[in-house]
Amino acid sequence: MTLTAVILLGAFHGINPAMGWLFAVARGLQERSRDLLLQSLPVIALGHLASVALVVLAVSATGSIVTATALSIGAGVVLVGFGLWHLLARRHFRWVGMRLSLPQLAAWSFLMSSVHGAGLMLLPVLTRIPASHHGHVLSGGMLVAGVHTLAMFLTATVVAVVVYEFLGVAVLRRAWFNLDRMWAFALVGAGVVTLVGAI
Repeated sequence: MTLTAVILLGAFHGINPAMGWLFAVARGLQERSRDLLLQSLPVIALGHLASVALVVLAVSATGSIVTATALSIGAGVVLVGFGLWHLLARRHFRWVGMRLSLPQLAAWSFLMSSVHGAGLMLLPVLTRIPASHHGHVLSGGMLVAGVHTLAMFLTATVVAVVVYEFLGVAVLRRAWFNLDRMWAFALVGAGVVTLVGAI
């Protein structure tokens, strides 16, 4: 998986309403404030980055103990299992209420990104970072996480502003596509690719 793929995954997360732009639009429309919408997006990206960084830290911490092959196989199994669980689960995590402080919004974003396995999608990249030195894995992984989150943030900002300014949330009822299901299939696909590459 290349840097281009990392950016594309970030853009996909930015498009996915479950990753936060829909929440930001709803907050902006509720308070009739574009400023509130624009304040929400960096905080949502920060929560997303924290979720992805947690995966980076886990990979970095185990890099010296677990071989890259074993970690890749484990990552593939986790991705496939998480994707299948996501496809088969009838209920998803929901946050109650829309009036959140910015720290609460960051926590919501962290939980949603973690529940949706945002960092798991980057495991194929993280497990290929040379493990010759602990710092290389950590710094390389954080660079991947940062680029991924920046792509997510920029895409989410564009989508949120377009929806807020021109479309409004009502359009989503007419043109809804189940990105959550597509995300689950993407998790399974990434897991299979990771397993094939590791074996």
